[in-house]
Amino acid sequence: MTQRIVQSFLLTVVVALSSIALSALSTQAALANNAAYTFETEAQERQFRQLINEIRCPKCQNQTIAESDAPLALDLRERVYQMTVDGYSRAEILDFMRTRYGDFVHYKPPLRASTVILWAGPGLALLIGVVTVIGITRRQRRAEGLSAEEQARLNTLLDDEPSAADSSHSDEAESAKTNTKERGE
Repeated sequence: MTQRIVQSFLLTVVVALSSIALSALSTQAALANNAAYTFETEAQERQFRQLINEIRCPKCQNQTIAESDAPLALDLRERVYQMTVDGYSRAEILDFMRTRYGDFVHYKPPLRASTVILWAGPGLALLIGVVTVIGITRRQRRAEGLSAEEQARLNTLLDDEPSAADSSHSDEAESAKTNTKERGE
């Protein structure tokens, strides 16, 4: 049994180290791909690096085109490079990408009617959660205690009830005695 546990542990360690090594290699490959570009000016290089770190890979969705190894990300990096070298501005390149892939392609989508839910959604969810918690807390506080007026009314009802119950028991007792006498028992 102990030998199986040791084997399982060693296999887990080997798999973990292998995945770390593969991840490091793929990251280095992506960085090497990005380093292969040459620019006429340092401003162009800065613009290129900034854009590839802001544009989301449409296929991977949670990676930038700088991080992704997907063929589409490679094509988009190449397109950003060509447009940068050709003298396009940052805004023109982003507009091109948005036109082709939608606002989703940019990690910082513009505030428009179609994207307002992206910007307002988290705040609305938080606001709804806070209002719900406050409402539940207030209801629980109201249910826990009675006002002085409610307590007085409750005491009056409780005080009246035993006497009403006693009178109904005495009426039943009278009725039972009458029935017994009539039967001749």
